[in-house]
Amino acid sequence: MVYLHRNFKGFIMALQNIPNIKHVNSDNFFLLCGPCAIEGEDMALRIAEKVISITDKLEIPYVFKGSFKKANRSRIDSFTGIGNEKALKILRKVSETFDVPTVTDIHEASDADMAAEYVDVLQIPAFLVRQTDLVVAAAETGKTVNLKKGQFMSPEAMKHAVQKVKDAGNEHAWITDRGTMFGYQDMIVDFRGIPTMREYAPTVLDVTHSLQQPNQSVGVTGGRPDMIETIARAGVVNNVDGLFIETHFDPANAKSDGANMLHLDNLESLLTNLTAIRKVVTNF
Repeated sequence: MVYLHRNFKGFIMALQNIPNIKHVNSDNFFLLCGPCAIEGEDMALRIAEKVISITDKLEIPYVFKGSFKKANRSRIDSFTGIGNEKALKILRKVSETFDVPTVTDIHEASDADMAAEYVDVLQIPAFLVRQTDLVVAAAETGKTVNLKKGQFMSPEAMKHAVQKVKDAGNEHAWITDRGTMFGYQDMIVDFRGIPTMREYAPTVLDVTHSLQQPNQSVGVTGGRPDMIETIARAGVVNNVDGLFIETHFDPANAKSDGANMLHLDNLESLLTNLTAIRKVVTNF
């Protein structure tokens, strides 16, 4: 299957393996959205409830995102999680409470079967997308595998990651672009890569991680949340199948990636604007 420049069939195919997904026939992009990390049950449920109220209103297919652990940290004293099983049970509770699918990252091959018991999509972090054992373990669960493009990789190189998933017997892979390193401490999105990667699999644009400013001397990643709408608009205009946005009701005090997250209060206006753009692009 080839995903041509203005072919939105990739959007439909992307959601075929996702249970409980709503608004599939809306012609909207799908959305992966939630906090960077699961910090507790109350915060996860609060964020999910708000996002679902917005996505239902705008008819956006939605997958709740939350990391059950954070293994890629700059400093040893950075927050890594509240405990694997505890966080995964919270993801399951979000799913059962709101009848919504969920996605989480895995970092080791042994994580795959464990996380697959609780969530619907397994995400391979960008730093680890070349790790064959990890990708194959995720694929063998039968879950949809979201492959985040390495910051160091070309769009063309992602076809090999997708092929690993297929060779493991799983046809359900996504590619997510989360920016490319630009010097030592900045990221840039090369929108030429979107049509290229859509030739291999449904493609998602990770808006918030694309605005990270990594490798800061203090050991905490910075970001440019003021540019979220700019990057998101460009992604929708260039026919991404999905968007990935991390959000929090208090980004300044979030335990992970607060510097580049979208404030939850700003999500509805952003998505309202983006769905309006999508309608224009779909009919163009």
